[in-house]
Amino acid sequence: MADDNKMSREEAGRKGGETTSKNHDKEFYQEIGKKGGEATSENHDKEFYQEIGEKGGEATSRNHDKEFYQEIGEKGGEATSENHDKEFYQEIGRKGGEATSKNHDKEFYQEIGSKGGNARNND
Repeated sequence: MADDNKMSREEAGRKGGETTSKNHDKEFYQEIGKKGGEATSENHDKEFYQEIGEKGGEATSRNHDKEFYQEIGEKGGEATSENHDKEFYQEIGRKGGEATSKNHDKEFYQEIGSKGGNARNND
């Protein structure tokens, strides 16, 4: 005979979560999040993070449109500009230029130069 007074696992979890949120503040959640992140990083390698990042990126792209990415890109750019100076941008520009030159040949630069010239002429 089934006990009709038993709570489902889902209901028990929801009630437990509500009680926990009533009894703890933001710092509590930050601390347990930090501990969990540290434990995860000790137990997993680079490939693990690449795999979950890829899955998260795929899920995000399925659930969001171009405007979402434009908005978060703008917010990220604003936050970065508030937190960094001219030297930061010079350094990342230099690094980007070095990486690009290592990965591309003369034809790549001719092609992008041509595209840039054509775009300028069409303005």
